[in-house]
Amino acid sequence: MCCRIVRSVGSSEGIAGISGNIGAAYLEMKQFREALPYLEQCLKIAETINAQNLLIDHYKNKYKVMVQNSKKRIAEIGARRTNTIEKAIEHVYEFQRNSGHFLTKLPKSLRGKASIVKDGCCFDGNILYYLNHFGYLVDPRTQKLLEFIYDYYDKDNTGWKCRAYPINLEAVFPVNCYMGAIKILKAFSMIPESKRPFEMREIISIEIEKILENKVYKYLRNPDGTRKDKAGWKRFGFPLFYQSDLLEVMDILSRLKIRDERMQDSINIILETQQKDGSWWLKDTFNGKMWVDIEKKNKPSRWITLRALRVLRNWYEL
Repeated sequence: MCCRIVRSVGSSEGIAGISGNIGAAYLEMKQFREALPYLEQCLKIAETINAQNLLIDHYKNKYKVMVQNSKKRIAEIGARRTNTIEKAIEHVYEFQRNSGHFLTKLPKSLRGKASIVKDGCCFDGNILYYLNHFGYLVDPRTQKLLEFIYDYYDKDNTGWKCRAYPINLEAVFPVNCYMGAIKILKAFSMIPESKRPFEMREIISIEIEKILENKVYKYLRNPDGTRKDKAGWKRFGFPLFYQSDLLEVMDILSRLKIRDERMQDSINIILETQQKDGSWWLKDTFNGKMWVDIEKKNKPSRWITLRALRVLRNWYEL
């Protein structure tokens, strides 16, 4: 797939090699046929979505979803805005409450529309990600979502509260949902700097420091109070839904032009997991739980390779 990155990657030759590898990866992405059935299936689902009243059951059916995760996957594989996508997004907006928050079921009454529930930051983050991708950032409904995200933010403890996190407060360092906050930070990172208001910039700054304090993937707590690796985050996957991993977080940080010594362990892991042919493998997957499988487990992954190369290029060019 790609030439292997030399370990002296900080040199001008190494940086040129990374840039060349990224170019090759992008070229292969354009020729990538595995993604097409998934995209076509998602679009077919979107065409008939008006007959559905369920956006996603976040706990019973996380991966085979009708709109939310399908739309995010379409955005992540680089799809452009079409009439079909516009219709699907209009349907998604029907799940939005007056507060700006999105819930998993359509409101059945004005009282339901007025819900003040504050939960599921990963849900809002993923939705914001693809609304921005498809050009809906300036839409008043998206701005309402952003206002909700700002208001819901817990400055004292950082992050956003979630009823599913943590299972054991004593076993983690972050008080609020670590993975969910990453999904919102990812969405924020895709918004051009010139379009980030003060509230967004402030949250980005706070969340970056929290991630660095946790050295990206060391946010678990041992009984003696020492830090513990999140082992699953060292197995890279695509797509990730509400889950995350070390590589996704590093991609976000690099997009935000962050270079800090507390990221070095993660850089080392990325380098160590590169294969002899220059690729990175799909080690974590939801294949079999989605409408269409994407790539094969324990095989070279174009999506993960592209992400890894992008992180390394940004790291050594900063």
